[in-house]
Amino acid sequence: MTPVHSTPSDPAAPLPQPRSKTDLFLSFTAMALQGFGGVVAVVQRELVERKRWLTPEQFAEDWAVAQIMPGPNVVNLAMMIGGRAFGLGGALAALAGMLVVPMAIAILVAVLFTGVADSPQAQGALRGMGAVVAGLIAATGLKLLPALRHNVMGWHVCAALAAATFVGVALLRWPLPWVLPGLGLTGFAWAWRQLARAGGKRADAASERQP
Repeated sequence: MTPVHSTPSDPAAPLPQPRSKTDLFLSFTAMALQGFGGVVAVVQRELVERKRWLTPEQFAEDWAVAQIMPGPNVVNLAMMIGGRAFGLGGALAALAGMLVVPMAIAILVAVLFTGVADSPQAQGALRGMGAVVAGLIAATGLKLLPALRHNVMGWHVCAALAAATFVGVALLRWPLPWVLPGLGLTGFAWAWRQLARAGGKRADAASERQP
């Protein structure tokens, strides 16, 4: 039976979910095979725009959590989605989808690349792919910007934290172990404060409605 996709005109409709562990494995295998160096762009398109397993806001939140966890970001995200759907078995199925076939291909390519690694053509191809990967990551970031409109911290605070992160990492070359605790804890504290204020306002409004 084909799942019913939620649409922007029906935001309250439930999101479709993975049908089985096999669906998870095949879906993440297909995503991994499309993402030559920029798999996050492919995963965002597949999960949010095509399969609609996540809303843009949910993807942004899950991606933020995946980034601060140890290990590859996309693999962390896949395991989170798999675990949410089918528990430990789903997490392992998503992990296998991200790693098994791509790893076999990577080993084969590494063996074949050894003989031509020093050639100018191979070096030029690698530099060209690096530029493409940077463009894919930048495009994914721009597509996620609208999701920040509903962020509890507020658009201006999100923009300020993003700018501070860029300056710290890209311009000042600060190590990530310095940036994540400093700016991450700042954002965490502000979000906690905003959530507490929002909860207090809801409680006040509920008490006013009571006779």
